[in-house]
Amino acid sequence: MSALALLLRREIALAWGRGGGPLLALGFYAAAVVMLPLALGPEPARLAAVAGGVAWVLLALSSLLSLERLFERDFEDGALDLLTLGPLPLEAVAAAKCLAQWLVAGAPLALAAPVAAVALGASPRLAGPLLLVSALGGLSFAFLGGTGAALALASRRGGLLIAVVVLPLLTPPVIFGGAALDRLALGMAWGPPLALLAAYAAATVALCPLAMAGACRNALS
Repeated sequence: MSALALLLRREIALAWGRGGGPLLALGFYAAAVVMLPLALGPEPARLAAVAGGVAWVLLALSSLLSLERLFERDFEDGALDLLTLGPLPLEAVAAAKCLAQWLVAGAPLALAAPVAAVALGASPRLAGPLLLVSALGGLSFAFLGGTGAALALASRRGGLLIAVVVLPLLTPPVIFGGAALDRLALGMAWGPPLALLAAYAAATVALCPLAMAGACRNALS
């Protein structure tokens, strides 16, 4: 088994150990979806109008819950120093951590998003596109959140710093994904905003590991 496969396996196991894997994010997501009708009222037409967009935005917020300890545990016990000296570049280590986070928490949230939207009254034809949008968006959320977690290393209020750094960067994918779902619901072409979302996700996968590696090296120095 290659070093990258071993690292990914390790990170998936650690992701399950940080707060029970996807359970915290899914619990928050379910609670927010359940409370939405209590705030907006039970009228099906009102809920259906916002179901897709709300499910998408709640997914973005839920994705941030388990990211604070992404690098911090390895930093505290010295494992990050060993990973830095290992056969893989630190950029690959950071990418593996974020990919494992997406597999453990982002993918289950992406599967839950269409269920939540349909439960709130969205058309079932939105389920497939919402799953695609959620998978692409969740990938970018994981890498952006990893960047915030790396920048927050050794800080006392890491969670607050992650929110300050990451939330502005989540704005473009939230806009692109929401526009794609909105255009689909109106019967318009939703390919252009989906393409922008895919391009943003690809950019985060390519660039965020560089930023994470730099932040980790700075924290270790």
